[in-house]
Amino acid sequence: MSRLRTVLVVAAGLILIASSAAHSLLGWPQLSMRLAAEHVPADLVAGLAMGWHFAGVAMLTLGLIALWLASAAQRPLSVRMPVGIIGIAYLAFGTGAAAAFGFDFFQVVFLVPGVLFTSAALIPDR
Repeated sequence: MSRLRTVLVVAAGLILIASSAAHSLLGWPQLSMRLAAEHVPADLVAGLAMGWHFAGVAMLTLGLIALWLASAAQRPLSVRMPVGIIGIAYLAFGTGAAAAFGFDFFQVVFLVPGVLFTSAALIPDR
């Protein structure tokens, strides 16, 4: 893997890991307080919590996979496909959320890693 691709993948992976912690540890308490203030039923809050925390775990998992792929790239292994899939998924989700709900700065959490991963995947192998 080229040095530039490795740097992009590591940067995006670290952003995903950091944002997974922020998502679950900082984001949920804020949302939970707002839901409580609106008297949202407990079963609905529990369902939202499950999905919210699953998203945090998924972000952590994808970040760890990206770091593993970057480290494994020193062996004869092409990381373009899995890195590209992660990038396209993040770009598609961020863009779709912006289209459906209007752009919010929070979508940068999806768009920046998506651009980094997709850019890394598009760099030609040597």
